[in-house]
Amino acid sequence: MKFVILTGMSGAGKSTALKMMEDIGFYCVDNLPIPLVEKFVELSDASNAELQKVAVGIDIRSGQSLDELRDVLDRIEAKGDSCDILFLDAEDSVLVKRYKETRRSHPLAGSERVDKGIALERERLDFLKKRANYIIDTSQLLTRELKAELEKIFVLQQDYKNLFITVLSFGFKYGIPADADLVFDVRFLPNPYYVEGLRAKNGNDKEIQDYVLQFKEAHEFLDKLEDMINFLLPNYITEGKNQLVIAIGCTGGKHRSVTLANELYKRLKKKKEYGLKIEHRDIGKDAMRGK
Repeated sequence: MKFVILTGMSGAGKSTALKMMEDIGFYCVDNLPIPLVEKFVELSDASNAELQKVAVGIDIRSGQSLDELRDVLDRIEAKGDSCDILFLDAEDSVLVKRYKETRRSHPLAGSERVDKGIALERERLDFLKKRANYIIDTSQLLTRELKAELEKIFVLQQDYKNLFITVLSFGFKYGIPADADLVFDVRFLPNPYYVEGLRAKNGNDKEIQDYVLQFKEAHEFLDKLEDMINFLLPNYITEGKNQLVIAIGCTGGKHRSVTLANELYKRLKKKKEYGLKIEHRDIGKDAMRGK
């Protein structure tokens, strides 16, 4: 039997994730009282064929009894029962924004600001995050992307490294992305903007790709970048990093950066143990005048 505790920060998408897990065959129970968790594991295991996959949602709503979960998990493990923990997280700024958009109050904020409640919740859930088998940062994820990550873990059963990578193209004239972890400047390459017939196209068009990738410097850049990323990824994971944004920029974020971001994405896609997405932040800006 597969038994999963789904937990994490309020506003990180736990309710949505629990519905998705139900769709992929899990028997789901939300907000199960902590004193019943151990007994529920025993009953689920005893049911054999009836319950092959079970997911239980537990979070800060459990109140003071949440502190008891540490001992409950220890007892479950001591009995030899398997219990995986999936922890959904998101950046504080993203959580605050989500609360503002829904006009909901944080369960721990009381009369204080939302960020105070988030800080307290992080402190109380820290022991669960440290014990988690899977950590998904939903800060940059669309609903369909979260579903893909859950399917990767629980349906395809791929080796999951708790790291989600975003490859992001951008234009320097619109500013460096605030959430970028690694920023690379590809303005050293010849600019298709100045080539007759190429200005209106972008890096998703074959004509631009052929132009940019005809230069050996483009391939050398990609080889060296891939090599560095291969070195960094396991070290980031060791340090507990759950999300990595790799930003590649040119002048307007339309030609060179888009082409090279696409090529890097293709290379990283071969590493199926990592979550991965690509975004082109500025590809549609200044369509007539941009570089």
